[in-house]
Amino acid sequence: MDGRQTDRLLHAVATGDNKAFEQLYLKTKNGVYAFLYSYLNNAQDTEDAMQTVYLKVKTNISSYKIGTNGRAWLLQIAKNLALDVIKKNARFALQIQNSKDDLFEESGFIKGEILEAMQKALTEEERRIVVLHVLWGYKHREIAKFLSCPTGTVTSKYKRAIEKLRRELKEDSV
Repeated sequence: MDGRQTDRLLHAVATGDNKAFEQLYLKTKNGVYAFLYSYLNNAQDTEDAMQTVYLKVKTNISSYKIGTNGRAWLLQIAKNLALDVIKKNARFALQIQNSKDDLFEESGFIKGEILEAMQKALTEEERRIVVLHVLWGYKHREIAKFLSCPTGTVTSKYKRAIEKLRRELKEDSV
């Protein structure tokens, strides 16, 4: 679907046309799904986010400026939502880690001793970088965008964090 079609449909949605909203959904859902999935990397979060994206489109349609890039507006909503989900999931993972809950161990992600070493040896930011990279599989450039810092900074902090973890785990095993 080209930009003009998207713009026309968004204009119609703004006037309360529910058929236009249905058409917008049908014509954009595959692209929005793929875009969200590239951030979230799992079907369940992506499907939940899809529903929220289109709900936000419907409720925030008044903020769309007719004649601008409708696809970009739609994808910006999706991106913001995906980043919110990532933040929420990272906070949840850190809460689990901070409480030394055995949930990760049962799931096979990270053993309890590594969580303890992370808690002991790493700063909050280092833990966040390690969790996003190791548990969630995000690339350093994606983490850099998420944390609003240069990619090189994320890469160096990740490498330092891993070295700190190795030293901590060696000390604990001696």
